[in-house]
Amino acid sequence: MTSPPTPTPSTPVRDPAPRERTLDETLPPYRVILHNDDVNEMGHVVRALLASVPELSVRDATAIMLEAHLQGRAQVIACPLERAELYRDRLESHGLTATIERV
Repeated sequence: MTSPPTPTPSTPVRDPAPRERTLDETLPPYRVILHNDDVNEMGHVVRALLASVPELSVRDATAIMLEAHLQGRAQVIACPLERAELYRDRLESHGLTATIERV
């Protein structure tokens, strides 16, 4: 007489090693866009950019101001959403028009 087969514990199925997420997947970038206006003087815009976005140099801020003046809008910086919202709010506190958009 043979005995019934003994059940073997099932081996759990393991997922492959967890995939590391890139920085852009974890914190997707957003663009801060400066819009041209007919109210603020160019010098004020450059000073506001420098005060609002610490990563910018005088040369960068001047180029951004000129692009917005000539093209109607210019990208200030691309960064994670929370920082983009901070920079947009800072620019707006200086009387500038700025928006954010997902890259």
